[in-house]
Amino acid sequence: MTEVDNRSLKLIIEPSASLLLAKISNLLIEQGIKSYLVGGFVRDGLLGRNTADIDIVVAGDALEIAPEVAAAVDGKYVLLDKINRIGRVVLVNEGTALGRSRWNIDFSTLRGSIEQDLAQRDFTVDAMAIDLGQIIYQPRSPFESGKEQIGVQLIDYFGGQEDLHRGVIRVVSETAFASDAVRLLRAVRLAAELDFSIDKQTEALIQRHGHLLGSVAGERVREELLRLVATSRAGQLWQYLDELGLGTVIIPELGQLKGVQQPKEHFWDVFNHSLQTVVAVDFLLRRGDWEYAHKEVLAAVPWSMVLAQHFGVEVSYGSTRGSLLKLAALLHDIAKPQTKTIDESGRVRFLGHADEGAAIVVNIMERLRFSAKEIKLVEIMVRHHLRPGQMSNTGFPSRRAIYRYFRDSGEVGIDILFLSLADHLAARGPSLNPEAWREHTQVVEYVLAQRFQEETLINFPKLIDGQDLINDLGMSPGPQIGEFLELVREAQAIGELTTKSEALAYIRTRVVTEVT
Repeated sequence: MTEVDNRSLKLIIEPSASLLLAKISNLLIEQGIKSYLVGGFVRDGLLGRNTADIDIVVAGDALEIAPEVAAAVDGKYVLLDKINRIGRVVLVNEGTALGRSRWNIDFSTLRGSIEQDLAQRDFTVDAMAIDLGQIIYQPRSPFESGKEQIGVQLIDYFGGQEDLHRGVIRVVSETAFASDAVRLLRAVRLAAELDFSIDKQTEALIQRHGHLLGSVAGERVREELLRLVATSRAGQLWQYLDELGLGTVIIPELGQLKGVQQPKEHFWDVFNHSLQTVVAVDFLLRRGDWEYAHKEVLAAVPWSMVLAQHFGVEVSYGSTRGSLLKLAALLHDIAKPQTKTIDESGRVRFLGHADEGAAIVVNIMERLRFSAKEIKLVEIMVRHHLRPGQMSNTGFPSRRAIYRYFRDSGEVGIDILFLSLADHLAARGPSLNPEAWREHTQVVEYVLAQRFQEETLINFPKLIDGQDLINDLGMSPGPQIGEFLELVREAQAIGELTTKSEALAYIRTRVVTEVT
């Protein structure tokens, strides 16, 4: 029997968490069910970090217990794993005593003793437990604020507490990755989130078992990938994943980018340019550093609370606009290898790589089980990532060009503008031309100003519809009606038309012109 470190420590958690856990604990105690807090909630509680994910092990059938808990706390029950007996309670509470908008409470069935159960977990920092019965909610004064410190006896058989102090991610056993290959990706993600390093022996095991990641279900890879991309060092972390042999297992298409040389204006090959574009996105979103630029480079980039909120908007569970922008940055040049040509003058070109890349991105994201909305947004970003630079040859783009840009890019028009800036930084690297950069940022600032100040560019009242063209102009139903209506919308957006009569006259002139 392994000697357990059963020391008394302080669990630092939000009052809303202790209230919720005490309620669950009382329910289980009344039924005579032994239960333990395990995993990331214990780890983060010892570190004083916020978390919305709670893992509870029960000495009973978790698939029978979890629905009862869901009913008791007004949550929703979700079956996660019928074979391994794991169920989830999702609790959404807006403006209640629980405070948090969402909790994920996973219930799993105890596998043998608590020591045997912890021995089957991934990393030592996640293989610690606390008897749930120790969590007792203490009502607080309305004047008290901040987190609670709850004294607990920590169950630690594998040195997790010591590894927390050392800042190390270490596997519990050498079979950890063979048992569940998604842990290969989770090791890198955890190290990034906690600012820890991976133990050298664990790192060697990752390199040895990296190929196993290819057999993991796409939705599980997606979850870990999004959490990794959400960190402020996503570009550097992908480089690390590649060094460990994991990057091209997750997205094999990225391997084809290595060594693909670009025109002389580019500092890196396509692969390293793609990684640097992700780094540049974090820099532009004020979430990370860019080692090749001083603060004046960032100061030239438009920024506001509105933009910060825009990139923080949740798209699907686990993804935000910011994280999807970084995914688009990683994949925006994915089709360059197959579209590369060299003309008679020796110039390297990648004609059509944006359109071909968009199709490849759809395949990649479908394989990884991203939602339809996530796929659509990233597809549009990749397809139109060159558009900001094409809106005007000199000076600021026209109102018509801006209208067409937002018409085609839809709700990711703002995102693509920042992707274009990141692409610029990652193309030039340490050779950035300050004047060219200022011109680029000024165009982006102008287009954003037009977008925010003149909502008519995307939202305006309809002047005419197809029935008007049929009734007033005698046109026949068909695709031409849609084309004429788009001409009206464009002219209206740039201020050329303001009334129904003007719109009909405008179309009448067009019809006459086409006939003659």
